[in-house]
Amino acid sequence: MTSHLALMSCLLVLLLSLDKFLLHYLKKRWLSGGSIIPRISSAPSKSRRSMAAASAKWSETAMLVIDMQKDFVDPAMGSSGLLAPGEAIVPAVAEAVAVARQRGIFIIWVVREHDPYGRDVELFRRHFYSSGKLGPAVKGSEGADMADGLIVEEGDYKLVKTRFSAFFATHLDSVLKTSGIKNLVIVGVQIPNCVRQTVYDAVALDYEKVTVITDATAAATPEIHSSNIRDMKNIGVETPTLEEWRL
Repeated sequence: MTSHLALMSCLLVLLLSLDKFLLHYLKKRWLSGGSIIPRISSAPSKSRRSMAAASAKWSETAMLVIDMQKDFVDPAMGSSGLLAPGEAIVPAVAEAVAVARQRGIFIIWVVREHDPYGRDVELFRRHFYSSGKLGPAVKGSEGADMADGLIVEEGDYKLVKTRFSAFFATHLDSVLKTSGIKNLVIVGVQIPNCVRQTVYDAVALDYEKVTVITDATAAATPEIHSSNIRDMKNIGVETPTLEEWRL
């Protein structure tokens, strides 16, 4: 019994001490003009600020997927427009698109869709469409479809071009500017023609950052690919691998 009374006395003394301390703290805060409730910082953490900045950056970025159509990358089509190394980059392009979707990047599928008689193709290519032959990427043909594994989804944009550059005689620049796009990421085929021409036009049109994912693009030979990548890098274009870009 005596031990219980002693324990209760100790607890009472402790509570009175805490009460005096709390009253002293509140009185001191009140007299100093401060809030009696401790302040909790409302400033966003560094990690939250970084995430917000990244989100803003990707919302101002578009990915151009250029000419990844069966006639250009699928040997089974037997097309005169086939770029043999293009088949190998289909998985990398698909992965780049998947990463872009996760980041909320605006995806634009740039394709060729030609008149069956070749009346809208470059002069040097018109012989592919003569004498009843089915030339590359004729509108409505299987060869004009996207390569297997590449799917245009709701919210994406499809742009048809009839020349190398995705900007030439199209409304691409208008679509990008009215969508608030300042930066471009480019994948597809092929480097010396459609990819390079589009990149140079993007630079000329003052897009702030132009990126070419090197292993999600292809050319006829490794030498042509590397020399064109070097040229684009020399005019300020970023040239990461897919692994580097996804970090």
